[in-house]
Amino acid sequence: MRLTQYFLPVLKEAPREAEIASHQLMLRAGMIKQQSAGIYSWLPLGLKVLRKVEQIVREEQNRAGAVEVLMPTIQSADLWRESGRYDDYGKEMLRIQDRHERDMLFGPTNEEMITDIFRTYVKSYKDLPLNLYHIQWKFRDEVRPRFGVMRGREFLMKDAYSFDLNADAARAAYYRMFVSYLRTFDRLGVKAIPMRADTGPIGGDLSHEFLILADTGESEVFCHSDFSKKTVPDAGVDYSDDALIAGIVDDWTSGYARTDEMHDEALWAEVPEDEQLNARGIEVGHIFNFGSKYSEPMGAKVTGPDGKDVPVEMGSYGIGPSRVVAALVEAGHDENGIIWPDSVAPFDVGLINLRSGDEVTDAACDDMYAQLSAAGLDVLYDDTDGRAGGKFALADLIGLPWQLIVGPRGLKTGEVELKARASGERHTVSIDAAINQLTAWHVDSRKRFGG
Repeated sequence: MRLTQYFLPVLKEAPREAEIASHQLMLRAGMIKQQSAGIYSWLPLGLKVLRKVEQIVREEQNRAGAVEVLMPTIQSADLWRESGRYDDYGKEMLRIQDRHERDMLFGPTNEEMITDIFRTYVKSYKDLPLNLYHIQWKFRDEVRPRFGVMRGREFLMKDAYSFDLNADAARAAYYRMFVSYLRTFDRLGVKAIPMRADTGPIGGDLSHEFLILADTGESEVFCHSDFSKKTVPDAGVDYSDDALIAGIVDDWTSGYARTDEMHDEALWAEVPEDEQLNARGIEVGHIFNFGSKYSEPMGAKVTGPDGKDVPVEMGSYGIGPSRVVAALVEAGHDENGIIWPDSVAPFDVGLINLRSGDEVTDAACDDMYAQLSAAGLDVLYDDTDGRAGGKFALADLIGLPWQLIVGPRGLKTGEVELKARASGERHTVSIDAAINQLTAWHVDSRKRFGG
């Protein structure tokens, strides 16, 4: 994509209301625009990142055996009255009426609706286990929306729901999602630590939050330092092997890992002092096993092997892709801007033409742009007539993994400059060497993060 043809409304300074780095940088980099309190438009650069996060989430849900559906954003209040949550949920629920004065709501979550779908079509234990998920916009009317899309009122959510015949099968389903989440965040280029969590208004007795460590995280984290060294299962993990999956979960839950809400000083004191990690973290995923909390009152039953009807055991599993984008910025930035993980960067390479309008420089850039694009790299070609300093500042701000810098002086000797955004290292190389290095990086990156 040529920058002269792209929509990238960057800001020199962040608005005053932007309190944390991710909010400031996402506004400055032209990723989002606030429309009202806690509600944002996603502009082209931000949308590219959001879609990449969403796709990784989708691929790992599919790999773990979940099946994608899509449910509406507007729900009937009658379903929530069946479960008993309509009056209990609180003011975070946006309650509305249609023209016929029927009570409706903008869904904050989908346990009731998915249970209604299940009870309509599934009647026998032979159709289990089943896990249905969707990726859809939600709305929760936060008292104080803040931190940009980190805590907005409207947000994109992947929510999955498992259905099983008994508690043992439901726990196995929960474990599959647990491992799926480990893989998802690993592919997103971050280490997410699973921590025992409160079930909150969702309900149930088994729950874990997945947190990315970041200095500006909302939660205080207490965990064993070994978590930073644990190995995430690879793409070949066998989700049909319940014992294998349970062993992975046991390994990842054997050490102490809790947020301040669930912190236990007595248990924490048992962790050797030199192995204690006390930091801040951002919640990016939350999973729950809540049994028959919804299936029983809503009549979601199946006929078991003995011919008797029993309520199914359920779980729910959430990841917020829009929140994840902000968390990645919080975890990866410096004083110059964003540093994206390779797997979700909006473009792979920023091709910087230092002398747009110069015939030789334009021709060289056009040729490199064509070669890199043909090799499968996504290139943002800065063909504007701006000054070099401004181009460098823009490239650093939006955080693309590589900058390929081309100017008339270097071209006289057939050389260009390559800059790695994460390390800041710059190397002068031949044009062919630059193309080969970027192509090799692209192939390697796909192997590492492609799943």
